[in-house]
Amino acid sequence: MRVLVVDDERGLLRALQRGLTAEGFAVDVAMDGLTGLQMATDRDYDVVVVDIMLPRLNGYDVVTRLREREVWTPVLLLSAKDGDYDVADGLDVGADDYLTKPFSFVVLVARLRALVRRPVAPRPAVLRVGELVLDPSARTVTKGGTEVELTARELALLEYLMRNADRVVGKLELRDHVWDGQGEDVNVVEVYVGYLRRKLGREAVTTIRGAGYRVAG
Repeated sequence: MRVLVVDDERGLLRALQRGLTAEGFAVDVAMDGLTGLQMATDRDYDVVVVDIMLPRLNGYDVVTRLREREVWTPVLLLSAKDGDYDVADGLDVGADDYLTKPFSFVVLVARLRALVRRPVAPRPAVLRVGELVLDPSARTVTKGGTEVELTARELALLEYLMRNADRVVGKLELRDHVWDGQGEDVNVVEVYVGYLRRKLGREAVTTIRGAGYRVAG
């Protein structure tokens, strides 16, 4: 397995290179974000490890640009920041996992092996289906270039439908993922689909009788 590690701490970089090589990884390294971005774009890696605080280009921007270039290699972000919003920001721009410094090397290796086992699929930071564009990080939705104001729950419902635009999504699945199964009646999904249709047009969400809903392309 080939891994790219992007970090500007020389001591940590050398330690990770030695340790990961001993674990059977083929390791490339970069010490700034711009070089890391170019290497991750030009070469095939099984997984990429990126520190957030980097010279020339920070880790968030590295991940954002990779996803804009349709590079879907799994990315694990490293950071000394451990706040909920820091983690959320990293995942929103398209990272697959987040590890806070200082970290256990054993945990890092386990996380990397878990990422490599996942099927690689497109995970764009900005979702586009037909005229609809949803930016999870900015929490904005536009239709045909015009911004549409949605509530937090409406946005969550639309995001899940757009992330699964290639298939029909059932009410139970939507209830469990968007409402976290918090005792809500499954009919709440139908109510919120109605809200989305009023704001985005009836054609935005298609009902597949007896199966569920699908966002129209």
